[in-house]
Amino acid sequence: MRVLVTGSAGFIGFHVARRLLARGDEVVGVDNLNDYYDVSLKQARLERLLGQPGFTDERVDVADRSAMASLFARYRPQRVVHLAAQAGVRYSLQNPHAYVDSNLVGFMNILEGCRHHSVEHLVYASSSSVYGANETMPFSVHDNVDHPLSLYAASKKANELMAHTYSHLYQLPTTGLRFFTVYGPWGRPDMALFIFTRRILAGEPIDVFNHGRHQRDFTYIDDIVEGVIRTLDHVAEANPDWDGTCPDPGTSRAPYRLYNIGSNQPVALSRFIEIIEACTGREANKRYLPMQPGDVPATYANVDDLIADVGYRPETSIEEGIARFVDWYRDFYRV
Repeated sequence: MRVLVTGSAGFIGFHVARRLLARGDEVVGVDNLNDYYDVSLKQARLERLLGQPGFTDERVDVADRSAMASLFARYRPQRVVHLAAQAGVRYSLQNPHAYVDSNLVGFMNILEGCRHHSVEHLVYASSSSVYGANETMPFSVHDNVDHPLSLYAASKKANELMAHTYSHLYQLPTTGLRFFTVYGPWGRPDMALFIFTRRILAGEPIDVFNHGRHQRDFTYIDDIVEGVIRTLDHVAEANPDWDGTCPDPGTSRAPYRLYNIGSNQPVALSRFIEIIEACTGREANKRYLPMQPGDVPATYANVDDLIADVGYRPETSIEEGIARFVDWYRDFYRV
């Protein structure tokens, strides 16, 4: 297939593009290489895609309407994996307009491109953050998620609503994937694992929010990619049993689906740090701080729908995943 992958120089997009190329698909990669975090890391990822048979690199901002319309018309992808977005919960408190431009305007341009060029299936990144103030664990795609706690979360919930509208109006099959705290080699420098590993190896103190009592459903990158590929191949269909008198948020009469991708095994932040200490052979100097605005105390994914529909359950242990990341970090940064 010819697959358009947005955010191809990003953490998840890079791994997804590499996996698609490895199985023989043609990939049109789109990324604007913005400076939200270290551009050299994005370039290093991109270098490993450039020159591979079947990969085309396009330097386009998804928020650029005319550029995206031209790109869809030029390449006419069969399927789309939309992973480009302004990420980060805390950053959304500092620069909210970036989330409107990338996550709302950008997503609108993706939907329009898919609509006008008869794309077979759109798979897009949502987030566990949409669960917001929900406290019933584990989080299920069949739960109501109307109380986001950050603009980032609100933008991802908006993506799900926008996708449903296009699935309903134009019969565009869409699948939203609620990722739960993705980590692993080539990860983002603004994520906890990257920050903690860098500072521990440098002998610098680490900030431990909520006094280490956070719980996160950390999900290893290979598990995420497997879930993305399987859902891409499993085109969303209408749910014939959907009932408007008791509406199911996770499905629809339209060809629309939502899935959680998480390890289904939440880990306390304090335990997470202990594993990093073991893998680096260093003890962390911890500064305990209260919970930050926009954060949630815990995430925990119900992945039953993912298992039932595409036959896959994330399975990489946190110990194995962190060890692989630390090995990659030492090699890449020569530490």
